[in-house]
Amino acid sequence: MALDRKLYLLDANTLITSNGVYYPQTMVPELWSWLLHQSQNGRVKMPIEIYEEILAGKEDILTGWLKKPEVKDSLVLQEDADPAAVAHVTYNGYAVDLNENELSYIGRDPFLISYALSNPVERCVVSLETSKPSAQRQNRKVPDVCKALGAQCCDVFGMMRALDFKTGWNK
Repeated sequence: MALDRKLYLLDANTLITSNGVYYPQTMVPELWSWLLHQSQNGRVKMPIEIYEEILAGKEDILTGWLKKPEVKDSLVLQEDADPAAVAHVTYNGYAVDLNENELSYIGRDPFLISYALSNPVERCVVSLETSKPSAQRQNRKVPDVCKALGAQCCDVFGMMRALDFKTGWNK
């Protein structure tokens, strides 16, 4: 199998849902140490805008983990957003005439997708949103916006398979 060299860019829902539903840190600590390891090796990152979106939520095990200096320093993508690219994603992925409520609803997803579009061959958005091609404007889903604009997108399970996660990965 060819080694996957993509950079996986995490949407907030991947960590929130993984910790809250599928892989709580107290039950599957190996996943969280693996994510840290993958981020230290430059394989998994999170744009600062998405990182801040999670920290704006409630204080819990996840936000505590994210605030650890070694996690923040290696997980947060060290790039600045390109305002023109964010605008491109917003206008062409959602709508050119979104109002303030609609912009608030889509949140920071255009930032995430714009980082992936900066290198569409080697970057992949990781989101747990489910495709809904019929959705319009602010209701469009990340996988559909990625597809429309030419960015790669997968779910957290696809990323884990591509990067060969195993619970005994560090033995």
